[in-house]
Amino acid sequence: MPLSIDRRRALATISCFVAAPILAPRVGRAAEAWPIRQVKYVNGFPAGGATDTLSRVICQKMSELSGQSFVVENKGGAGGVLGADAIAKAPPDGYTVGLGGIASNVLAIGSYAKLPYQPREDFTFISGMWQLPNILTAKKGLFSADLKELLAAFKKEPGKYTYASAGFGTTLHLSGEMMNSMAGVQVRHVPYRGGAPALNDLLGGNVDLLFDNLPGSLPSVRSGAIRAVAVTAKTRLAELPDVPAMAELLPGYELTSWAGLVGPANMPADLVAQINALTGKALRDSWVKQRYADLGATTWPTTPQEISAYRDSEEARLLPIMKAAGIKPEGG
Repeated sequence: MPLSIDRRRALATISCFVAAPILAPRVGRAAEAWPIRQVKYVNGFPAGGATDTLSRVICQKMSELSGQSFVVENKGGAGGVLGADAIAKAPPDGYTVGLGGIASNVLAIGSYAKLPYQPREDFTFISGMWQLPNILTAKKGLFSADLKELLAAFKKEPGKYTYASAGFGTTLHLSGEMMNSMAGVQVRHVPYRGGAPALNDLLGGNVDLLFDNLPGSLPSVRSGAIRAVAVTAKTRLAELPDVPAMAELLPGYELTSWAGLVGPANMPADLVAQINALTGKALRDSWVKQRYADLGATTWPTTPQEISAYRDSEEARLLPIMKAAGIKPEGG
């Protein structure tokens, strides 16, 4: 027997109410905006160093673009490992993100026998942020800032001279050990809890040399407080055209630092897409690009897939170099 018009309407209404609880949450999740409150950005290095300066530049721009505060929290120690661990253990809701990259997500594998996190599996790789070379500088009172003369002196008196870095297992540490290995010299490593305290000790004459990210030491080089010896890029830099590349005396020497924005593992894909879009917009901003360029860094926006694949390729490239340079895992 055919249904009456009134019965059809009643059944249709009931069907809508039954379907509503199933459909509504899906729509709500997909449409949820980010950010709607303050975002914490964890930097695994102390305030005042290159990573801190570069992080604060992009966080300022992301705050302006989103209308929500991006607050930098410095959690220095163990070459970025402590800060990375804090990110890995945070809720995957987009409100704790931070600095990932070559130190905490690649070099830490070859530097520590045991890590509190898995450098690949415990993170969501959201976007690249910047790339930059490292620089070797010397204290003002050192007899020479000429790389050839210094390498000759290092060979003549093994173990006499010291170089500082931002910590064990950082690109700065690897830069120094690559120099030792490739030049056949022994310059002693003095690790610090970040680039800023290492630079302070170089300025105070407590160490002979410093491997640092370019932005951290560039102002002191320009002021004449310390002397530039060489850069770790493949060729000379436009910012310091008179400073040689290490590769000019040590063929094949090249090391570039890079940083990406990461969050905890298992972040929803639509949330990652929103954060990636905001990060890319900030990095393409002319003010950010100029600020980075002034500091010797290059903005580096990527897709999540690109930054994840780049991390994998860097692990394959750099771990054998670390082994060849004599860096042995601590805590084994």
